[in-house]
Amino acid sequence: MKTIDLVNEEATERFAAQIAKIISQQAANRQRSVQTIYLRGDLGAGKTTFSRGFIQALGHQGAVKSPTYTLVEPYELATFRIYHFDLYRLADPEELEYMGIRDYFGDGAICLVEWPERGVGILPAADIVITLRPTNSGRTAEIEAYSAIGEVLLNEL
Repeated sequence: MKTIDLVNEEATERFAAQIAKIISQQAANRQRSVQTIYLRGDLGAGKTTFSRGFIQALGHQGAVKSPTYTLVEPYELATFRIYHFDLYRLADPEELEYMGIRDYFGDGAICLVEWPERGVGILPAADIVITLRPTNSGRTAEIEAYSAIGEVLLNEL
């Protein structure tokens, strides 16, 4: 596990861009790269800010909005398909089956999942889990690896 201090919103976006760069380099070198990232933290902890920085660092030019009401926002980029999930309003994990959740987690896709604890038992395992916590001077990000490719990313941070 690694812990990184993030003093403001811009630092959170730069941290996300750093992770996106590592994943992009892995893909360019034809290495298997991180595909599933869980984002944990209370309301306002910076999960959507992280997602915005990550998605824009991979080439998305427009706005990145929170999929709180739609559950998922897709982003088709030149080299990646990104699916940004926000499961905060999910009433029952079984709802994910009805929306065809397994189809999103295929090869070539990167899935960012906010509030993954609401999809327990249905969601696939994460490669990395990032927990964002407010502090007196901003927030901290704790990054944990849960797969071999997650370990590679963690070591490159």
